[in-house]
Amino acid sequence: MQGLLNKMHARLESTVQYELPLSDQRIALNPLLGKAIKLTFTGNIRCVHCSRTIKKSFNQGYCYPCFISLAQCDMCIMKPETCHYEAGTCREPSWGEEFCFKPHIVYLANSSGIKVGITRQTQIPTRWIDQGAVQALPIFKVQSRFMAGLIEIAIAKHVSDKTSWQQMLKNHVAPLDLADKRGELVSKCDVELTEIIKRFGLQAIEFLVDESSVDICFPVDTYPVKIKSFNLDKNPEVSGILQGVKGQYLLLDAGVINIRKFSGYEVEFAF
Repeated sequence: MQGLLNKMHARLESTVQYELPLSDQRIALNPLLGKAIKLTFTGNIRCVHCSRTIKKSFNQGYCYPCFISLAQCDMCIMKPETCHYEAGTCREPSWGEEFCFKPHIVYLANSSGIKVGITRQTQIPTRWIDQGAVQALPIFKVQSRFMAGLIEIAIAKHVSDKTSWQQMLKNHVAPLDLADKRGELVSKCDVELTEIIKRFGLQAIEFLVDESSVDICFPVDTYPVKIKSFNLDKNPEVSGILQGVKGQYLLLDAGVINIRKFSGYEVEFAF
């Protein structure tokens, strides 16, 4: 089978079910656990937005013109508290209105230890799965990405807002009482949260006090002890026994590969 890679599709069940997209094909990965697989990069790359043929991709799959012009590639996506829509300098105001000014969730997750994060409400639980979280708990629902970013910044003073992907892949993760952490963090951030409510109004922020923690089980037979990453730009062939899938990574006995990093790369897939 041959086609363009894109981020893996995942479905939350008792064990996460994964599919690998190759252009318009989808390959079910869970049945391939314990089997030998091979991905061979053909040398062709296409922009995930405009489909033009490119020699190098930016920001997980974009050509350079799309990277510097699209709102979805702007720095405010990574740092939503820097949103500049109100200043009239948004790269694509219509895109921002469709994606940034929609309900967002501020959540706690346990992927390599506790972290705070944000995502559009429609991206739950996909966002948690993509980060390799084994536990997650929504704590606030707000009306825009900007508001979510302000709350995230406040909470990030007390817990991390990043995932250690190496520790996540090794599964060095101890169970946490996220509901207890929620109460602790909300108390610590009382001053900042009060200011945000004063700024946007009580109706704009909902404290999700009754939400329960979600447990996520990934299809992994064996976790790696040491992390060796495959890079299709340096070695066009990736092969080995598929030992698991977690986050956006394939775990092989010979190393790991971040599929999302190589979005737009054309590969031949064999098993």
